[in-house]
Amino acid sequence: MTPVILLAADKESAEVTDWAARAGWVVGLALFVALVYWLMREGWKWRGTLQGDLPELPAAPDDPGPARLTMSGRYHGSTTAGQWLDRIVAQGLGARSRVELTLTDAGVDVVRPGASDFFIPAGALREAVLGKGIAGKVLTEGGLLVVTWAHGDRLIDSGFRSDHAAEHRTWVDAINSMTKNNTTEGAR
Repeated sequence: MTPVILLAADKESAEVTDWAARAGWVVGLALFVALVYWLMREGWKWRGTLQGDLPELPAAPDDPGPARLTMSGRYHGSTTAGQWLDRIVAQGLGARSRVELTLTDAGVDVVRPGASDFFIPAGALREAVLGKGIAGKVLTEGGLLVVTWAHGDRLIDSGFRSDHAAEHRTWVDAINSMTKNNTTEGAR
């Protein structure tokens, strides 16, 4: 019985939690997170200031004509053409949102609930490709419809993802046939 008594005598009570130290760590962590968030927000605003020379986005014409294609999905953002990490935030192009796209002979109407809508005139369209990523969004190969268009003196890539990814190829073919017609007409 003696060994059992010795084991029981070796037990100690649990340490008392130092609540002041714990509260200090929680407050310090909260301040650090707030600082990082504030720095990210300032960086976003600074990027918008640097891109302040981007003209206003065109609005859809009153009568764009009949719809050739429509698509529901997500708008993932716009970047400088060919530089998929150089996000454009000016004029509201940096805000991700739901999107309703409509392709007409006049161009592409981009309707974004909760964000500013814009219109890509047919003459500004350059090409459409199936991509896999754009500024902070990476998908499987061909999972993103990337439309290249001219705005002011810039070429812009805008990334869209349909709710039905099978629609992407149809959009690429339709937009590229429009840009081919624009190129052909411009050469005459």
